[in-house]
Amino acid sequence: MIAPAALSVEDAAQLLRNGQLCAFPTETVYGLGADATNADAVLSIYETKGRPRFNPLIIHCADLAMAETLAVFSPLARRLAETFWPGPLSLVLPMQPGNGLADVATAGLNTVALRVPDHPLAQALLRAAALPLAAPSANPSGKLSPTTAQQVWRGFAGKVPVLDGGPCTAGVESTIVAVDGERLIQLRAGALAREEIEAALGMPVEQAVEGAAISAPGMLLSHYAPEAGIRLNAAPRPGEAFLAFGAAAAFDGPTLNLSPSGDLREAARNLFSMLHELDASGATTIAVAPIPQAGLGEAINDRLSRAAAPRT
Repeated sequence: MIAPAALSVEDAAQLLRNGQLCAFPTETVYGLGADATNADAVLSIYETKGRPRFNPLIIHCADLAMAETLAVFSPLARRLAETFWPGPLSLVLPMQPGNGLADVATAGLNTVALRVPDHPLAQALLRAAALPLAAPSANPSGKLSPTTAQQVWRGFAGKVPVLDGGPCTAGVESTIVAVDGERLIQLRAGALAREEIEAALGMPVEQAVEGAAISAPGMLLSHYAPEAGIRLNAAPRPGEAFLAFGAAAAFDGPTLNLSPSGDLREAARNLFSMLHELDASGATTIAVAPIPQAGLGEAINDRLSRAAAPRT
């Protein structure tokens, strides 16, 4: 198996054109990529991740022009794309008839989630492969998302080739927004804060109703989970590991601080990598300090609450 550092963009593109899997970096997390038009290739994603078939996949595109061949863009959807692409925003839109996507990539829905990633290697790969790529996070389903090639390599025991682009800069997945007529509905909080979208477009972004049908990735209650249990908004107890935020009292167990200065962007970037590290400490429980809900705190708390949910 090719080690992460040895894989070139053309190597990765050839694997994808041949119907094989290849993990690749984006600005958010590493994605487990496959040709979104090849049903067998997409099924390999589900099989490799152990992912439920009813959980749809985000389709990554090289640019807006490619995305427009796959989905119907209203004026509002196009405005969103032109404002925030490339970047950590996925749009759920009605599918174009005859778009060529494998049905399994969209979990049989009549909508599709699309984004244009803002990472030079992801961009180079999409152009070299000349394909839309289905790419959920490159981790076993329900486990922590990877922000380095080494985490992908370990997560799949070296069985998945990885295009190494270094650490991801955002550290949490994309924000997912559905465009429904003149309404914007956030289906998943992510690396683009809801307030930022509202400020740019001058209109509110609604939040999906709790318990709504799964229409986008990341809506499963139990998700992004380490092996250790998670206690939220908690002070650490003896024998636990501690994920701190801001000013934190001294603790003699394994401790990492998402952002000693209380910077939510830094905290988002560190979230998964620090959970990976604390999970490897051997502690059976990770206590997590309170995180503000504002801005990117919404996405951080969403991931933490899903990590702490009862395992299914």
